[in-house]
Amino acid sequence: MLKIDAHQHFWKYNPWRESWITDEMAVIQRDFLPGDLQPLLHQHGFDGCVLVQSAQPEEENDFLLEQAAKYDFVKGVVGWVDLLAEDVEEKLAYYKQFEKLKGFRYILQGNPDPAIMLRPEFRRGVGKLGKYGYTYDVLIYPNQLDFSREFVAAFPDQPFVIDHLAKPDIKNQSIDAWRQSIKAFGKYENVCCKVSGMVTEADWQHWKKEDFRPYLDSIVETFGTSRLLFGSDWPVCLVAASYGEMLGIVEEYFSAFSKEEQAAVFGGNAATFYNLT
Repeated sequence: MLKIDAHQHFWKYNPWRESWITDEMAVIQRDFLPGDLQPLLHQHGFDGCVLVQSAQPEEENDFLLEQAAKYDFVKGVVGWVDLLAEDVEEKLAYYKQFEKLKGFRYILQGNPDPAIMLRPEFRRGVGKLGKYGYTYDVLIYPNQLDFSREFVAAFPDQPFVIDHLAKPDIKNQSIDAWRQSIKAFGKYENVCCKVSGMVTEADWQHWKKEDFRPYLDSIVETFGTSRLLFGSDWPVCLVAASYGEMLGIVEEYFSAFSKEEQAAVFGGNAATFYNLT
């Protein structure tokens, strides 16, 4: 079974395009490319990774697919396409020529319309993904969970994965409302969740491993171990933890689970969800 990091990024740093990288995130205000990640994956026994978009011009896909073509350890790419556009199906048909392009993500978090995923034109775009065998990564904040539940319920045959546990407020140990909302996804078998992005939602300087346990308990209770995908969110994780530290949080938590469950979370589920080989 493949061991897969199901969520990471590459970029050639551009302050305008990566405007979301604030000065307090100065550690990642530089280029991050395959040569930076490959040794880390090798060190920790990973066979490969899933490369996810971090900017929203369509040219991002060209850059990501170029990296995937050059480096075999990039097993899959999650790109960007304007799901609101009238010609979205033409775009999806065009991208089918790229075998490593597995799905798409549209940055919903922080959108001026928190319920953008419920707009008819957005739903129309997402409704085209299945025809081409594409997955969809759901990037949202906790206040968008209830809208997103209604959204995924409308597409029972579309594979969805929630990125970063929907970014709960781990820093302030705010959990009740998030837990109640995330729990509602349990009944939707087409929805998975990435065990990723947690350290960046915690206190960057003072987090402790036990800070994450209640959130991990909640997603295991909701999704089981068959619908969870480990992802590093490297290099974004570096604002709060090294690759090894971030991985250690998740490894320690799942050390109490069976070898089969661990293998599923750390790669098997990602290989199935993204159809990786």
